[in-house]
Amino acid sequence: MVKRLFRGEEPVEPAADPALLRLAERGRRVVEESLEAVLVLDQGGNVVAASRRAREALPELEEGAPPPPHTEAARTSFRVDGGSETLVYLRETDAASYEELRSGFTAAVSHELRTPLARLMALLDTALLPGADVQELVERARAEVDQATELIDEVLFLSALETGREVVALGSTPILPVAREVLAELDDAAARAGVALEAAGEADVEAPLRPRMLRVVVENLAANAIRYAGHGSTFTLAAVRAADGAVVLSGRDDGVGVGAQHLPRLFERFYRADPARTSRGTGLGLAIVKHVVASAGGEVVAVSSRGAGLEVRCTFPA
Repeated sequence: MVKRLFRGEEPVEPAADPALLRLAERGRRVVEESLEAVLVLDQGGNVVAASRRAREALPELEEGAPPPPHTEAARTSFRVDGGSETLVYLRETDAASYEELRSGFTAAVSHELRTPLARLMALLDTALLPGADVQELVERARAEVDQATELIDEVLFLSALETGREVVALGSTPILPVAREVLAELDDAAARAGVALEAAGEADVEAPLRPRMLRVVVENLAANAIRYAGHGSTFTLAAVRAADGAVVLSGRDDGVGVGAQHLPRLFERFYRADPARTSRGTGLGLAIVKHVVASAGGEVVAVSSRGAGLEVRCTFPA
């Protein structure tokens, strides 16, 4: 039975209680199909089960033996059948995992760059046609070049953040003055999109970020609302201090909102919820926000429902 569980095969032993059989199968599937590398260890520290991802990351795993050297992300102990077992979540640092991440990122960047370049080529071809409005086409082509440049700049900026070449948490900066300045700079773009911009909160609240990094957070939160909230909506950037002393910086709009199925992925690079896929955004804004806030010791969550707007809440501990 243990062997089958470890190898991810279907159990064949009969069970007296169908409910227990379903429960056991459900647990087996949770471990086996996990997208994370997960081990199950008995109370002696020996492997009794492993997810497919774990077996790929550690091909030398042996059932009934201690796991090979690995880096743990977390572990959780539980009681089962009168004994103790432990779930171990691995931090995957092997070359294969890195290569998978690198290849996926390269493919995503290539795909995102291909779109403005294809539109640029179409505009240039159109400009060669008799009677074409060359001036208008040139302006549209310039906009496509700007779009590609913005994408490249944000990819490089995110890469710099992740490799530690950008110092994020350095000093403390009052939030509202920076927020009002940034929102004023975005006012024209917001007006074209039909989105009103507001700043609210407590004047003495500060974020543990240097001014440039705070600007990056505010700009990306506001730009996300300008692109996606919808005409007639209002975006409010608020800064408050929670009862426990934590600083909360939130960007909230009352626009179209985001479906619950999209919320867990909003902070992924290049991810866009379905209604937004034709937007000219780079798909990196919220990923950058999350990385900056996390680098300063904070957390980011998104709260929304379809038709009820979106709130992105950044919380910095006291």
